[in-house]
Amino acid sequence: MTDDGTTTAAATGTLGYEQARDELIEVVRRLEAGGTTLEESLALWERGEELAKVCRHWLEGARARLDAALARPEEASAAGDGTD
Repeated sequence: MTDDGTTTAAATGTLGYEQARDELIEVVRRLEAGGTTLEESLALWERGEELAKVCRHWLEGARARLDAALARPEEASAAGDGTD
């Protein structure tokens, strides 16, 4: 992690959902275990927030794809109803 967040943000943007989720689980585990300094805890918290955003982005994209796929049969049947 860097102080300005640019390297972290760039690296986070390339993570897949599973990678981000697994790292987020590790961040939460470390925070819950305690034993870190205030500075380390804050850095972990910030990383966790970034990872949560990545996961949310992937899940929103998956939801949009599912919604689009589920809407297609309705569009096809609606178009088919007018040709009978």
